[in-house]
Amino acid sequence: MLKDLENNFSVLEKKILSVTKNYRDLDEKYAELSKEHDELKKKYEEEKRKSQVLAEEQKNIKLYSAISGNPDHNRLMKNHINRLIKEVENCIAELQNSGL
Repeated sequence: MLKDLENNFSVLEKKILSVTKNYRDLDEKYAELSKEHDELKKKYEEEKRKSQVLAEEQKNIKLYSAISGNPDHNRLMKNHINRLIKEVENCIAELQNSGL
């Protein structure tokens, strides 16, 4: 009986060591993946920012092209002017409502 208990204890000890080793391995892997995730998140944010900058530049190029008389962008220019006019009208209305 004592021999069986020792044998069971030995098996249990091996399993505990195995589980502990697996836990450490998984913890290290988690740390690596977490670090990689943070790096990828930073890259994503940087690429997103670059994309926004490029979209704004493209919008400005189209606007400059429309201003310079390019017939392909006349509609864009008209829309931009209309938005500016509406914005000015809203500002005037707010000033009139505030009593200035």
